[in-house]
Amino acid sequence: MTAPQALSPGFRVGHWTSSVAATGCTVILPPPGNVSGYDVRGSSPGSRELASLDLERQRTEIHGLLFTGGSAFGLAAADGVMRWLEEHGIGFRTPIATIPIVPTAVIFDAAAGDPASRPGPDAGYVACEAAAESNIPTGAVGAGAGATAGKWTGHEFLVPGGLGIGAARDEDLEVRALAVANPFGDVIGDDGAVLAGSTNPEPRFRPPPAEPAVGWNTVLAVVTTVAALQKPDVRFLAARASDGITRAIRPAHTRFDGDIAFAIASPTGPGRVATSADLDRLAALASDATAQAIRNAVA
Repeated sequence: MTAPQALSPGFRVGHWTSSVAATGCTVILPPPGNVSGYDVRGSSPGSRELASLDLERQRTEIHGLLFTGGSAFGLAAADGVMRWLEEHGIGFRTPIATIPIVPTAVIFDAAAGDPASRPGPDAGYVACEAAAESNIPTGAVGAGAGATAGKWTGHEFLVPGGLGIGAARDEDLEVRALAVANPFGDVIGDDGAVLAGSTNPEPRFRPPPAEPAVGWNTVLAVVTTVAALQKPDVRFLAARASDGITRAIRPAHTRFDGDIAFAIASPTGPGRVATSADLDRLAALASDATAQAIRNAVA
């Protein structure tokens, strides 16, 4: 099966990849009027602008979503995304200014590259300039450029991870997913076979030492769909995307991972518009698409 190269209709994706270090960032620019949510399963997440998407908060729409390397330092790349969106008049409009809402999540990719090199504001801006709806590069690009996997038997036995896109359809409904695979565990297939995992000839679980190794692992994912959903609905889909991480990673959601999953529903688009009545069908697709995106990241 050929890996899909796009998210749902109306969603654009752009990368910035360092030419000198194994790091980068990836921006997802959703259609206007979207409803977004998230689910955190990791014990060591790195993030920005998530609280406004909590169920008890007023915000539902985001204007960009950024996945980036560089750990907490990489959060600065969101400043460039905000600058690009502001220049294009995209954001939450107030009488004073237009303010883009850009949730951001990071991986710690120092194991593969130069820890002193990380995405900054210019990187986020360039990723926006490169955003397109189709033919999205995957693999060791963008936020997946320095991703690694299979660190559960020791970081010296790691293998490359990456960035992938997946899709799942059930008759008239479809969910697409983008994932950055940088897990503590191995990436596994539907049949349980290891697709990208520890190279230790005698694998056994070895918890990493204290800092800094604890923060070297994270899977980031976003699922997208054309659907007229409410905020609790997309929060539910984000949780099902986290279930997809569990299906494709072994071990998954450990204390040494910073996993975060997002869901974004666009209320308009070509074809039939799904409603919350379809939520359980969409949830199953979200898990399937996320697992496929993780597997495609290392294909």
